[in-house]
Amino acid sequence: MSKIKAYSSLILMLLCLISFAQDKIQDDPEIALNNINYRIKQAQEYLDNFNYYEALINLDEALTLANKTDNKESIGVIHTLKGKIQLVVNQEEKAIKSLSKAIEVQRLINDNTNLGKSYKTFGDIYYSRGEYYQALDSYTAAKSKFQEEELDQNYTQTLLSEGKTYISLKNYKKAQSLLEQALLEAQNIDFLKAQSEALINLAVVQNNLGNHNKAVKYGKEGIELAETNNFTNLLPDGYLVISDLYNSSRNFKLSREYLNKHIKISDSIRSLINSNSSLELETQTKLAELNHDFAEVTEKLKKSESDNNLGTLISILSVALITILSLLTLSLYKNNNIRLKTNNMLHKKNSELIVAKEKAELASKTKANFLSTVTHELRTPLYAVTGISNMLLDENPKPEQVQHLKSLKFSGDYLLTFINDILQINKIEANKVDIEPETFNLKKKINNIILALNNSAQDNNVNIHFEYEPGLSENFIADQLKISQILINLVGNSIKFTKNGDIWIRVYKIEQKDKIYTLRFEVEDNGIGISQEKQDHMFESFSQGSIQINRKYGGTGLGLSIVKGLIDILKGIIYVKSELGKGTTFFFEIPLEYTTVEESSDKKQSYFNPENNDFDLSKVKILVVEDNKINQMITKKILTKMGLHCEIVDNGEDAVSKIKDNNYDVVLMDIHMPGISGIEATKIVRTFDKELTIYALTAVTIEDKMQEFEEAGFTDIIPKPFKQEEFEKKLYNALSNKTTA
Repeated sequence: MSKIKAYSSLILMLLCLISFAQDKIQDDPEIALNNINYRIKQAQEYLDNFNYYEALINLDEALTLANKTDNKESIGVIHTLKGKIQLVVNQEEKAIKSLSKAIEVQRLINDNTNLGKSYKTFGDIYYSRGEYYQALDSYTAAKSKFQEEELDQNYTQTLLSEGKTYISLKNYKKAQSLLEQALLEAQNIDFLKAQSEALINLAVVQNNLGNHNKAVKYGKEGIELAETNNFTNLLPDGYLVISDLYNSSRNFKLSREYLNKHIKISDSIRSLINSNSSLELETQTKLAELNHDFAEVTEKLKKSESDNNLGTLISILSVALITILSLLTLSLYKNNNIRLKTNNMLHKKNSELIVAKEKAELASKTKANFLSTVTHELRTPLYAVTGISNMLLDENPKPEQVQHLKSLKFSGDYLLTFINDILQINKIEANKVDIEPETFNLKKKINNIILALNNSAQDNNVNIHFEYEPGLSENFIADQLKISQILINLVGNSIKFTKNGDIWIRVYKIEQKDKIYTLRFEVEDNGIGISQEKQDHMFESFSQGSIQINRKYGGTGLGLSIVKGLIDILKGIIYVKSELGKGTTFFFEIPLEYTTVEESSDKKQSYFNPENNDFDLSKVKILVVEDNKINQMITKKILTKMGLHCEIVDNGEDAVSKIKDNNYDVVLMDIHMPGISGIEATKIVRTFDKELTIYALTAVTIEDKMQEFEEAGFTDIIPKPFKQEEFEKKLYNALSNKTTA
């Protein structure tokens, strides 16, 4: 007896040690990760062999480990694979739920690789349901992720799925384009399975387009590739496609031969799935066992009833209890089903919203790229228009030509302002406008704005009155450039819509907390006024009073939208009071920091005049890299007028060669050129010359590109068309620094 106790204690101790060891193994993150990856790999192998039940068991075990170690990447991968299996076994609602969980995790950790796979599987679910346009949305989102991560195989597979979807929509031309693109991608990366699938589907497309011989050729090539490489899952559809092709050409013998192949391999796959036990079969087995146990218990109960006087009562109570439990179970089952359906619907809607968000982000990115391209294409000819008109005005034109040249210059400046307004709106919407606070004199700033706009006011016979609260501090710390933009837009608007009248600009303090003053600005006019209906939309982009007002007074309809955006950035508010025929008053309130420090008075620097002896202009060497002949001429003329000499090349390769062979002081580098771009040329130059001053002389100003310029090694950027003073200042500073060094 004592030996039995000893053996029992030993066995118990061994079990404890084994349990402890297992816990330790699971607690080790590296070992746990290896276990997770092993189970995922096993699940993938079972999936490839159509053994879905075993695949799910392995995934559930992997999920338990992943949850324990909080391995979010693995959790996402497991849910994606589960969704894929559930789709195959026709459990679409469960598949949607699994994929929604996967996407939620993958978006959280920015796992774009597996997020793309989840979107792709979502597309497959929609495809299987016949919801083809939703499927295409999901495939688009998947492709976006695969392109970001350069996952060529996944991208190619998604192209195939898109092509098959368009076949279902009977849009065979679009399907052909996508499938041919997929075939080319698959050939480039030697992706044989995708090549086979693309060829089989192209056979279907060509047959529907009436190209029977080409269809047979594609189909046979695809089948041969699948047979050679044992792509079992492609063969059933492939054989059926070939059979249909021969049947349509009345070659019934070959049609029957391929149909028999289709039936044979389909039966083989079906038997393999059945032999591996599906989830449904497993569930039925468990239910059968439970029914058997219940029958045994019932039999024992009947035997005990004959030996007991209370048998009848027990039997009645048992039946009543079973009935109540059955009703309760049925009620719970129905409620659970309703809850599951509701949850699945919510998961589906959530996934659709995520896909829609991805599409919106993609559209936003496309919009930014479009703006960048359009801006460059518009600014390049504008550089010529404004540059040549300025030069002609400086060269003593004939009196009768002056007005024409001024009109040309005005049109160029107007178009440039319009482009800049669009870019400003784009920056505000993308939250890419930074606040740059500096000390400035507010009263002086407003007086300067009035002086700048006074000519326009006089043209309309308008008097501008300025009222600044007596005793109010004049020096503040704020972003004076944005405040100037707001006032210029508002006062400019008032001048435009007022004839033979007055405009009042008022500034006064309405609140003070320590050094933070909240100032109210008023811009009042007695012009044409604004209707209540138009006031409701006046701060929206491209919003104007009417087409007639647009024609009569001009303008892009962007000014007030910019004003609203800038005031929001400055944490202020704006509102308006207006009455048709009586005038309009704009009120805006913004916080400014009071300071006792006065604005620094920088004297205007004179650049490149004969009296300036800081350096010898004749020894300055400048290289202009520009492919546009007109822009070459304009830049050279501007530099010559400043007393500087330059050499010109029209491509990046020659620029690199010239810089290697010469000692230039400054390089003005265009960005878009034939051959290598200005960015690539600058990167090459920086490999052998880190100190050379290289300015990007470019029409591109979208902020997304600025980082690219900095990484390439540009000293600074001069946007085209540039302001003469700014251009001269940057050149002067670069040459002065070089001389000092």
